Amino acid sequence: MSNIVDSNETEGIAGHGSFFQQTNLSGAEAAKATEWVRKHVDKRTVDLGERMDDIRDHMWELEKDGQIIVHRITDAHKPIEVQTLFGWTKKVPTMQLWHHKSCGQCGNIPGYPTSLLWFMNKFGFEPGKDYLDETDQTSCTAWNYHGSGIGNVESLAAVFMRNFHQAYISGKQHGFEAGHFFPLVHCGTSFGNYKEIRKYLVESAELRERVTKILGKLGRLVDGKLVIPEEIIHYSEWVHVMRNRIASELQTVDVSNIRVTMHAACHYYKMVHEDAIYDPSVLGGNRTAVGSSVALALGAQLIDYSTWYDCCGFGFRHIISEREFTRSFTMDRKIRVAREEANADVMLGIDTGCITTMDKNQWIGKAHDNDFAVPIMADVQFAALACGADPFKIVQLQWHASPCEELVEKMGMSWTEAKKTFEAYLKEVEAGNIEYLYNPELALGAS
Repeated sequence: MSNIVDSNETEGIAGHGSFFQQTNLSGAEAAKATEWVRKHVDKRTVDLGERMDDIRDHMWELEKDGQIIVHRITDAHKPIEVQTLFGWTKKVPTMQLWHHKSCGQCGNIPGYPTSLLWFMNKFGFEPGKDYLDETDQTSCTAWNYHGSGIGNVESLAAVFMRNFHQAYISGKQHGFEAGHFFPLVHCGTSFGNYKEIRKYLVESAELRERVTKILGKLGRLVDGKLVIPEEIIHYSEWVHVMRNRIASELQTVDVSNIRVTMHAACHYYKMVHEDAIYDPSVLGGNRTAVGSSVALALGAQLIDYSTWYDCCGFGFRHIISEREFTRSFTMDRKIRVAREEANADVMLGIDTGCITTMDKNQWIGKAHDNDFAVPIMADVQFAALACGADPFKIVQLQWHASPCEELVEKMGMSWTEAKKTFEAYLKEVEAGNIEYLYNPELALGAS
């Protein structure tokens, strides 16, 4: 007890507290102090000479030695190859996908996953064959790990292997071989967590041994081995490789008058950064390509801004222990800058936490006379709008706190009429006339 310090004196909660003092820097001094960030933003200064090994090379060796099974991306998955920051080739499957949902998306931004399923249906993908959205999945639990520090690598790895084992065997109940469906991760935090944990598993024999024991008790091994995926795939990577088909085959709305800004999730391109997709045709290759690339393919005006590199402010621990810091950061460093520098009609994101933070906290600005706002949505939601998806029924903008009405109107759709149509639809649902994007019985193995 003698080691506990009064939080009102020097210590704070989860790394925040009174010991953080105002620097009282002048504007010029503050600009000088953060100039290094802008240099990294504008000229991606990563030393591509001396690099770490490609973790996949070690996976092949472990599989060859009979220690693991690699869930491979095959020709049946119709992969498209892309280049990562380090120039490595990454295969992105476009078919036979197992949807790994996001707890935050389903709870806060339901139009996010709905738009993704809508696209797969629009492309003629057959549920239960070309993609599977089943319920036998748990949270990745990285929220707990990043938010509280209570989690540990062993538990994260066990959850990772449990979920991806389910993805590997999920085809069997539909009459396919193991490995038929490949996991498509919706959440940026899950994506970053799984990539990090995969590295730990491959590099640590002790961790593999411990996790193998846990998975054995759960009945989640194949021939006594862990199943590790060849690639970790984020949904925005699927949108990236499908962007030209989306624009050429499905787009019905001219968005050339829409000014778009992009916020890329830290957990997509800052964690295990060597795996993030970069493309010289997207902002000169100085920014990760996902999200931005689909806006360009649709013909929107993609506008850069000075705080592109900044976090959205969510930070997991910040949102718990210093919520006002999160709110002020997202308003001052992201929303205000996007409005003042880019005059943005919309800001796109690719991750649950980012979009929730920037979308749900703009109301707080009015309390401080910061009367500026920018609509916030996922890249796939914006793409769905550009392809004629219903703003309420599919994209579900009624769940958003940021003002989306003007954007919808500027895209040539009537918000008022769409709302009336949706209200009539709700009456039908209330009467029992329910329409599904996806047959829920497929989750139970129905065909």
